[in-house]
Amino acid sequence: MNSLQLSKPLSECRIDLHCHSLCSDGALTPEELLMRASNNQVDILALTDHDTIDGYETAKAAGAALSPRVDVISGVEISCAWEGMEIHIVGLHFDVTNTALLTLLAAQAERRSLRAKTIAARLQAKGLEDAWGKVKRIAGDGQVTRAHFARLIVKEGWVSQEKTAFKKYLRKGRKAYVSPPWCSIEEAISVIQGAGGLSVLAHPLDYKMSESWLHRLYQYFSEAGGAATEVAQCQQTPNQRQKLADLAKQYKLLASQGSDFHFPGGRRELGRSLHLPEGLTPVWQRWNEV
Repeated sequence: MNSLQLSKPLSECRIDLHCHSLCSDGALTPEELLMRASNNQVDILALTDHDTIDGYETAKAAGAALSPRVDVISGVEISCAWEGMEIHIVGLHFDVTNTALLTLLAAQAERRSLRAKTIAARLQAKGLEDAWGKVKRIAGDGQVTRAHFARLIVKEGWVSQEKTAFKKYLRKGRKAYVSPPWCSIEEAISVIQGAGGLSVLAHPLDYKMSESWLHRLYQYFSEAGGAATEVAQCQQTPNQRQKLADLAKQYKLLASQGSDFHFPGGRRELGRSLHLPEGLTPVWQRWNEV
């Protein structure tokens, strides 16, 4: 697990604990990501690519080489299956050499590859020639995700926007949708904890659940041993942030924050508008305890 060598107190740091690189579905290399974070005056960053930590060492080295430096926290966003839905659990500040963690991520990579190939076959059946080869070229060395398929569908001229590609082809109930074969929430939490890290419920309002289902998710996550929930995101309304703060308090969870940055020019920017409401315990206060 990496140690922090901060030039100022944690309370004064700009912290972003959720972002993506080319190693999953982001648009920037880990080095480019860290340069952007530095330009945005981020002090502490967690690279949380989907089901992979391939970019961690590169990001850590890039952050240490910058002036002022950016401390990189180990991170990952693990895809989980729950009640027929896909839920994301972020792991933070864990031992990147932990065997159980690496085994789980290898299994997730295999599941992701199988799912992606099935999606490609369905798109090809609808007339998108060489769908697998084309989406692999878009993803490069990173794992193929639905976001890459959305970019491909736009590139092929089937739709004009990626969100429309999801709506017409990749969302649940559409022809190219494939049910995710992910691990359980319990397994993700257990492995993260076993590696010395903290588990965080990612972007809870993005799942578009009813109030009753959202509370069921929080209760389930809390009872399974989950440590924290994301409260602050850069694209939120004040009411949304306060709602997540209230849920963190109700279910006695630590609070995390992150931009969920993927690419330049979007609404989600590294380090932007990330601050926690009062009365919450930040997840980083536990870093010295794990």
